[in-house]
Amino acid sequence: MPLPPLTLLLLTSLIPICSSSFAAEPPPPPRTLPHQSHFTKHKFHIKNDNNKSDSYQQYFEITRPLPFDTLIPSCTLPVFSHNFDNTIGLPPATTDYFPPTNCTWTHVSLHLTVASNGSQYDRISAVWLGGAELLRTSTAEPTPDGVFWNVSKDLTRYSSLLRQENITLSVMLENVVNDVYTGVYRLNLTFLYYDTDSNDTSSEGFNFPLKTHWDLYENPADLIIPVSGNGDEGFWFRIKKDSDVKYKGIQIPSNTYKAVIEIYVSFHGNDEFWYSNPPDSYIEMNNLETKRGHGAYREVLVMLNDNVVGSVIPFPVIFTGGINPLFWEPIVSIGAFDLPSYDIDLTPFLGMLLDGKKHSFGLKVADAISFWLVDANLHLWLDDNLKEVQAMAIEYSVPNINLERESKFHELDGSFEIEGKRKE
Repeated sequence: MPLPPLTLLLLTSLIPICSSSFAAEPPPPPRTLPHQSHFTKHKFHIKNDNNKSDSYQQYFEITRPLPFDTLIPSCTLPVFSHNFDNTIGLPPATTDYFPPTNCTWTHVSLHLTVASNGSQYDRISAVWLGGAELLRTSTAEPTPDGVFWNVSKDLTRYSSLLRQENITLSVMLENVVNDVYTGVYRLNLTFLYYDTDSNDTSSEGFNFPLKTHWDLYENPADLIIPVSGNGDEGFWFRIKKDSDVKYKGIQIPSNTYKAVIEIYVSFHGNDEFWYSNPPDSYIEMNNLETKRGHGAYREVLVMLNDNVVGSVIPFPVIFTGGINPLFWEPIVSIGAFDLPSYDIDLTPFLGMLLDGKKHSFGLKVADAISFWLVDANLHLWLDDNLKEVQAMAIEYSVPNINLERESKFHELDGSFEIEGKRKE
């Protein structure tokens, strides 16, 4: 099955070379002047751990409300609470998850609340259930007066996981706390369960369909299998160079009739601003010390037994420390608190997969430099009325990648352009 055409990637501007914000790497050198917020006209209040009322600035990402936000939850389950202080190099914090008892539900949402005060960089974070990622998020950069924010996400597509008992919920947030970086992230996670069959969903305020984008998850999958690491350093795979491919062997049930792989990805270090990285020739000619090079083309590839079965160019999320921290106070950039995941329909490849054998599902990042954090969830729909589903691949081909690179510069002044597409 041919891959869908890739989105045109076009870069015509030169962004100055600067140090990127920190996420899940060894701590950077101290900042000499911590930034001060100029966007604090409105304050909201929360209670701190000492039950003392402090004025904390609320940060938020502008998002579309969840379709069942106006409904009353059938039940509310606080599942996790932790203070992330000096957690660099440590495994994720974990807790046992059990679904709520005596609760009828059809839909679930995640509600994350984080607060911090002091001086701190932005940090990358993720939530996994049974090794399958539920949320990729990043933190705001706190101020001495304190900040807080909330994240809400529809988890209905993960219903088969959320109905399991005694599985591990893991949260990763690598943070550094010392004499310079004093901000501790205080994180609370709650699941809200809704029974839309018993609610009056035609009532005023219920304006959105319960389906997710593309209708791939109109009915949640019967089985979710993580394509992820072992969890010692988080369940994400760490991609440091173009040749890195991270595989996991999976044998799918013989009665699978639909398969979708959901990809989570974030970019850090020298590739945090990959979409603005200059070509290596520019760096060499100007004798620059930056390692932010290799041009501005990156593509996340999904591999099946060394064959490319899908790809995506991720949305360029800008973390709250990116470019200028004052840009993201109090409104953060699109995706900073809820990074998007990307879905690729693997149903056309069931003819390769339904042979009773284990197959290697892999992830790589074309032209990558250090470093990318990637993992995936394999969503499978099963036919309970059949022992085996019959499927056959009629034709398989991978469109060739065609990249056109053009650069014009004199010393430090110039422009770079990259146009990429896949075409038969």
